Amino acid sequence: MSDFTAKPSSNYTEDMISMMEEMYTNAPSRATAEALAAEFNKPVRSVIAKLSSMGIYKAEARVTKQGTPVVRKEELVAQIQASVGVEVPTLAKATKADLQTLLAAISVVAAQ
Repeated sequence: MSDFTAKPSSNYTEDMISMMEEMYTNAPSRATAEALAAEFNKPVRSVIAKLSSMGIYKAEARVTKQGTPVVRKEELVAQIQASVGVEVPTLAKATKADLQTLLAAISVVAAQ
């Protein structure tokens, strides 16, 4: 076994742990966790929890339906305030679509 701190438990034997470690480090993905869950007849969440306790689980980055990274409203507000140089506390109450439009307009004006 490697330097991970996972210990055998009533749910996972040492053999299971070493197999999980080997498979997941070679291909860290949700599909690997699902394959391990099917192999061990365990829930996927249980396998993910065990991988997390072993310190090797990496959550997949969240993306939108279009496949782009998720941008939080707070990040948009910070970009707008940095571009304009003014702090507007109520700007965070605007919709995300409005913030994106405003940031795009500011970027166009700044580019001119």
